[in-house]
Amino acid sequence: MNKPVCLADLEELFTRSLDKNAQDYFSTGANQQQTLRDNVKAFGRYRLRPRMLRDVSNVNMKTTILGEEVDFPVGAAPTAMQKMSHSEGEMATARAVASVGTCMIVSSWATSSIEEVAQASGSGLRWFQLYLYTDKNITMNLIERAERNGYKALVVTVDTPILGRRLADARNGFNLSSHLQLANFSTDMVQSSLDSSQSESGLYRYTQVLMDSKLTWDTIVWVKSITRVPVIVKGILTAEDALLAVQYGVDGIMVSNHGGRQLDGVLATIDSLGEVVEAVKGRVEVYLDGGVRQGTDVLKALALGAKAVFIGRPVIWGLAYQGRAGVEEVFKILKEEFKLAMALSGCAKISDINPTLLTYQKHLFSKL
Repeated sequence: MNKPVCLADLEELFTRSLDKNAQDYFSTGANQQQTLRDNVKAFGRYRLRPRMLRDVSNVNMKTTILGEEVDFPVGAAPTAMQKMSHSEGEMATARAVASVGTCMIVSSWATSSIEEVAQASGSGLRWFQLYLYTDKNITMNLIERAERNGYKALVVTVDTPILGRRLADARNGFNLSSHLQLANFSTDMVQSSLDSSQSESGLYRYTQVLMDSKLTWDTIVWVKSITRVPVIVKGILTAEDALLAVQYGVDGIMVSNHGGRQLDGVLATIDSLGEVVEAVKGRVEVYLDGGVRQGTDVLKALALGAKAVFIGRPVIWGLAYQGRAGVEEVFKILKEEFKLAMALSGCAKISDINPTLLTYQKHLFSKL
């Protein structure tokens, strides 16, 4: 392969590049991986209804998220331990995302610190993904550092009161390489809890020891009370929870099933998106992650009401390919594909994208 021309090419290159421990960690999902597979396949169930004779000589992909302008509506989802795929890890991703003019969500479990990523990102738009710990001092420290270092929002992951069962990680006895660490934590307790000497992965043990499984909506109220930045909840899949999120005052919702890594058998995110958007009725912005692999996927998500989408695994593929340049290539590919999809669908600007562009595949078969 001379040069990757689509994300599938980068995925193929990725499968040849990392050791099994790292590759399985990034690539696999929970249990039988039904949701992992369906996140990608589900986009194919939505078909486009393009409009013709629209002036698309100047396609404008710019939009805003929480009032901040981005060059196009695709950002980097929070993906942990990126130095397992490239020596510069999250810092390379931060530089790439800033250079293409979009948003990076930095994982709590990054292998580069909050401060290091902020420095690498410069003036780039960045949000911080937050796990909630039994020791509230850990959570409060993360929030304070994120605010101090220019992170514009907190993305609170709500689908991980305990870790999903990831069979490949259990078989591999997954553990972070000895030369790496979760850079936002320095206590012996946090680092030693990653020891995978038992029958499960080191990450499973880490969450069992340190994560708070007693989370409720009142926890979101507490987080909002101690931060000055907007709070987004990540992991919502139903209208019922979307309504509660609005009721409890969140500023945004990320429709996400954790990349198929938590509860296997849940709806693909694109299938959950419509009911969440309908429930919130424009009161908060809605985003999506999971399964985005093509520019048409971005178009479909926006047509269903997403303000933007975020990608996780493709960023890792780009990192493993060529570090910062590889991540930039990922976003360049998606940007060009999205621009083409907009033009061929008759959309010259983001506001032209609406639900009439889509039909669900079952409607096609009902007419045969």
